[in-house]
Amino acid sequence: MILKVGLTGGIASGKSTILRLFGGLGCLTADADSIVAQLYQPGQAGHAALVRTYGTSILTPEGAIDRKKLADVAFATPEASARLNALIHPIVIAEQARMMADAESQGDAVYVIEATLLLESGGKQRFDRIVVVDVPRELQIARGVARGLPEAEVLRRIAHQMPRDERFGYADYVIDNSGDEVQARAETARVHAALLADLDRKKKRPEPEPGARGTSSR
Repeated sequence: MILKVGLTGGIASGKSTILRLFGGLGCLTADADSIVAQLYQPGQAGHAALVRTYGTSILTPEGAIDRKKLADVAFATPEASARLNALIHPIVIAEQARMMADAESQGDAVYVIEATLLLESGGKQRFDRIVVVDVPRELQIARGVARGLPEAEVLRRIAHQMPRDERFGYADYVIDNSGDEVQARAETARVHAALLADLDRKKKRPEPEPGARGTSSR
């Protein structure tokens, strides 16, 4: 049996770092970006859907998806961006479900999947627990700029993501990632212990349907 855990947070909150720490604690892990990259390969469902929708102009000479050409077309307007999400999200969600179903047959585990738009795409209904990685807005901006993004672009992405307070409302657990790596490790270990307890309870008795809970632990 597995405990299905969705990991999310705003831009530059450090989701990838926390996912890596969960992996180091023995969790099975996956991230949506890697899943998308795989699905964009020739012969995969995402590749076929993109070519069917946007034509061959988004391909490299070798037949792969040219991410820049796709972005030029698919992110030109908010409506175009929504169209791409509506096209790709169901394919990614189906692949996540397949991966977790495969893991069910391999013993007990906490399975953590990280995705930026996890909640926006209905993740509360698909996972047993939701973990939100959080940092203050000012730190988000500073870290985003340190990565090389213009401040205006960081602010634009923040504006297009779920508001911080709303994200808290979906969380079963919140990881404060505003400190150094020592604090991040401690926060991740704290939540990991809680998730192991959740898995143990899931094995012992039926759970309410995911999404039926309204409580969070911070």
